Amino acid sequence: MDDHDSKRGPNRAAAVCLALTMSAVMALPAAAEMSDGALKIGIVNDQSGPLSDLAGLGSVVAAELAVEDFHELYPDVTVEILSADHQNKADIGAQIVRRWFDVDGVDMVADASNSAVALAVQSLAREENKIVGYAAVGTTEINGAQCAPTGLSWLHDNYNLVSGPVRELVGAGMDNWFFIAADYAFGHNMVAESEAALAAAGGTKAGAIFHPLGVSDYAAFLLQAQASGADVVAFANAGEQLVTAMKQWNEFGMGAAGQTPVAELMFLTDVHSMGLETAQGLTTVTAWYWDLDDETRAFAARFMDKHGRAPTAPQASVYSAVLHYLTSAAAIGTDETDAVLAKMIATPVNDMFAQNASIRADGKLVHDFYLVRAKKPGGLEKPWAYYDVVKTIPAAEAYLPLSQSLCPLVPKS
Repeated sequence: MDDHDSKRGPNRAAAVCLALTMSAVMALPAAAEMSDGALKIGIVNDQSGPLSDLAGLGSVVAAELAVEDFHELYPDVTVEILSADHQNKADIGAQIVRRWFDVDGVDMVADASNSAVALAVQSLAREENKIVGYAAVGTTEINGAQCAPTGLSWLHDNYNLVSGPVRELVGAGMDNWFFIAADYAFGHNMVAESEAALAAAGGTKAGAIFHPLGVSDYAAFLLQAQASGADVVAFANAGEQLVTAMKQWNEFGMGAAGQTPVAELMFLTDVHSMGLETAQGLTTVTAWYWDLDDETRAFAARFMDKHGRAPTAPQASVYSAVLHYLTSAAAIGTDETDAVLAKMIATPVNDMFAQNASIRADGKLVHDFYLVRAKKPGGLEKPWAYYDVVKTIPAAEAYLPLSQSLCPLVPKS
């Protein structure tokens, strides 16, 4: 058994289940105090565009599985799931969430899966005093300068994703980087975070070029990266964008020049779409992988039964955020935001997504990460088992120190 297996074993799961069951029994009489007689969860994300594979309807399935597990503990508490496609447009996402809050009585929103949309939703969360659990949202602004008391980052931010790989590669002599990035909040923020990490590690930036969301021809961007002579070409994009860019990288024989491609954000569905012939050797940082241990595999089996493909890290984080919200609300018998938020913060997260994780003052759920590498063709032992886990990145190393946070909610020493 791997070290990460032993930390997440069935004995811990049984203890957590017992603790939740005991709290459920004590809280059942209070279920009737929920407003509208139900807990309402809204899942907003990209359900038809370039980010739909990594989140999309799979995040809705993950939320439904959370409700199933919640009802094992609280069968008498009604839960409603709403979902909508924000089409990667901040104004559409904001309109959906405002209607949910003002008309439909939604108590908690999860996912977002787009940094620009998330920043728009964050303003509403602050204004309406509603809880949002962000999944695939990279911008550090969400828990930095634009943090909100109710805006919780459950999965990652761009600092988590780039700091470790930059240190490792610069330390190995690959210190000159060129960036091909998505031209919206996520891509610009990831390049900025990478620049800061490069400077701290003694590396340099050869240049950066930003492409529109949904572009299909990356030739000009790749040729500019090649002409830069950089040691590393870092892709600060995601989903379908990364898949297309990496396929064209291989088609054009870009690796022959000795440059190393780095996927600063890569999801399991990206590897599935591009194939191991293209993805082999690519490393990335992830907060979760379905084949880590027995608990993650059990969740993945349930998810695949409903969705037909393995869960991504964002989808797993939606499950965790929704379940933690629901059990916190039911345990205190109310959906009043401040009370539920206090319960969520006071209660460690222990589930198949994260262990002994806690929400710190800037709204980040603090947990371990994993450096993973895409397997070589022929190395696949079972469907969707695309990664080798290179190492665990402890939570203590994965996050920007709280003392350096720009979030105004963090107490100043």
